[in-house]
Amino acid sequence: MERRDFFKKAIGTGLIAGAALKLTGYNALFAAENTTSTAAPGDKIDLVAVMGGEPDVMFDKGIAELGGMQAFVKPGQTVVVKPNIGWDQPVEVGANTNPVLVKRIIQHCFNAGAKEVYVFDNTCDKWMNCYKNSGIEQAVKDAGGKLVPADSKNYYREVSIPNGVNLKKAEVHEKILDCDVFINVPILKDHKGGRISVCMKNLMGIIENRYWWHGHNLHQCIADFATYSKPALNVVDAYRVMLKNGPRGISSEDCVIKKSLLISTDMVAADAAAAKIYGIEPDEVEYIKLAHAMKVGNKNLTELNIKRIKV
Repeated sequence: MERRDFFKKAIGTGLIAGAALKLTGYNALFAAENTTSTAAPGDKIDLVAVMGGEPDVMFDKGIAELGGMQAFVKPGQTVVVKPNIGWDQPVEVGANTNPVLVKRIIQHCFNAGAKEVYVFDNTCDKWMNCYKNSGIEQAVKDAGGKLVPADSKNYYREVSIPNGVNLKKAEVHEKILDCDVFINVPILKDHKGGRISVCMKNLMGIIENRYWWHGHNLHQCIADFATYSKPALNVVDAYRVMLKNGPRGISSEDCVIKKSLLISTDMVAADAAAAKIYGIEPDEVEYIKLAHAMKVGNKNLTELNIKRIKV
């Protein structure tokens, strides 16, 4: 079989378990050379990796493989969808989660019977500008969700982190503590302190004092908090990936269009796969290694059942 024909077949076949992932970066995730599937139909899918479509279409196809949103959201439940909205930047810069994806996730939640869907982020720039100029404010309104602020200590309550090494307590936004379902929707991008920003890093937007982490071993704090906060679902926006000048970005020239999406209940697995899309190995990101060692999730993609979809 010609190499190019093998890649086409591998990408389109779906479940490939125990994949060698010998290639690097993007191809390493979406093609598995010289491997065969050991996963039987009906086996639990650990990770869905979708490529080649628009954000909403990729999510439609990906969530269907996990049983639809109804597998996560039940009628009458309250949901928090937490994108990255940290920066007063337009979509083209790749600093914030794509609003098209956010809108479609909210729509799926309501279709599954959600009573309310809240959206927020503890932003770095002025929150009203971030919400508006990211495009997420309009997307949330169009989908029927509710945007809430996160800029005051009054919105947070202290929790204990019993398994934390450095981080023993944190102040978490009340909407997270009171909701029935928490859906984490980061964008994959460059980050000077964390190497990359994905699922576990995105959780910094639900706590009040994010800056304390930077001065007290950021990677360990990220892993520590991940032992406490485990979203029901993680959806990684890797459509437009910022490769430099993160996390804020400067212009669209910082980004490359990957047209990819990851969905998993395992933050560590999703972050490990995201590292591949970014073009690095998971072990190059310290908090991924730490969280794996702390048994938050599994970074070893060769041990996972991955559903690969090409749109």
